[in-house]
Amino acid sequence: MPAAVPLTAPAAPTRRARLARAAVATLFLTNGALFANVVPRYPQIKEDLGLSNAVLGTALAALPLGALLAGLLAGAAIRRFGSSRVAAIGIVLLAAATLVIPFAPNWIAFGAVLFAVGALDAIVDVAQNAHGLRVQRLYGRSIVNSFHGVWSIGAVLGGLMGSAAAGLRTPLPVHLGISAALFGAVALVAYRFLLPGPEDAERPAQAQDLAAADGHPAAPPARRGGRRAFTGATGAAVRMLAALGVLAACGAFVEDAGASWGAIYLSGDLRTSAATAGLAFVALQAAMTVGRLTGDRAVDRFGQRTVVRAGGALAAVGMGAALAAPSVGTTLAGFALAGLGVATLVPAAMHTADELPGLANGTGLTIVSWLLRGGFLLSPPLVGLVADLTSLRVGLLGVVLAGALTVILARVLVNRTSG
Repeated sequence: MPAAVPLTAPAAPTRRARLARAAVATLFLTNGALFANVVPRYPQIKEDLGLSNAVLGTALAALPLGALLAGLLAGAAIRRFGSSRVAAIGIVLLAAATLVIPFAPNWIAFGAVLFAVGALDAIVDVAQNAHGLRVQRLYGRSIVNSFHGVWSIGAVLGGLMGSAAAGLRTPLPVHLGISAALFGAVALVAYRFLLPGPEDAERPAQAQDLAAADGHPAAPPARRGGRRAFTGATGAAVRMLAALGVLAACGAFVEDAGASWGAIYLSGDLRTSAATAGLAFVALQAAMTVGRLTGDRAVDRFGQRTVVRAGGALAAVGMGAALAAPSVGTTLAGFALAGLGVATLVPAAMHTADELPGLANGTGLTIVSWLLRGGFLLSPPLVGLVADLTSLRVGLLGVVLAGALTVILARVLVNRTSG
């Protein structure tokens, strides 16, 4: 295992850098909160449309399908308009798209709306991560996990809003209208504090030397911003991107299990109330929030590879124990441990992809973000199909398998610390 590579001691961040960090964090929060408002309303949507688990899972799969088809456009959009504009304006459009969900008359229309939501979310996701990594370069130390932690705070906030709205039987159009207006306005305010200039303005000249020192092969410099994204990419870099994409997809699978099936499992198999059912998603996101807010210190001390491996084992063991002894308490604990376990997984995969030499701006990040959507695409129909054939409890064993695969694949991650 390659030794951890220390980062150069950073200078104190400027006021501009601190404002940009706060603005990026705000974008992550709004992005996390918007769709999280919808998740606790899944049982109501399922009942209103008269859907089986398999049909609901098929409709939910439209969201990651839209993300897969649109996600590869993110790199081109960032190079054309800049990550700041794509992220902020994209969130406003995403907020508008969620307003259509209450008016879907059947599962096909519901899936079509989710397709549009997924397409917008994929582009926003790459753009906000790209801008966050720009800010991280200014800081000279790991801060990207804190952005994902704030996303999780937004998801918890949105989940609590959705659970409260479900418990109060607030009409879905009213509930989502308030959410869209609030978070769309916040994103527009954050936009004016993001970093100006080209996307590679903060990239250090010695980035390739650091990548080579960590075990990644050096490659000739590529023309950043040029037409051909893979001009200088080596076969090893391509294989790395594939491995990182599968690794990120494992994190996506675990996250989606809580988002798509947590409320269904609690309200169906364990027969809880609508308000309690929404807490599965909240438990996963709350634990993920803790993991991400503390993750930067852990990564700086132990390295991304070590932290992700330990997290994968925690997710597998925690969810496995919860499914072996099902109750409301153990289920909430299992989703919480799963969320804590994968807290730093997606940020780590994105960071490693963004540091691969020989790729145009945003290319590695875009490809890994696109591949991780495969986890979101496979999870709903796969778990739904297994649930209809056996039980949802058996379907959720996919979380255990994803955790085990994470332990195996974590070896491809950059393993830097600050000390």
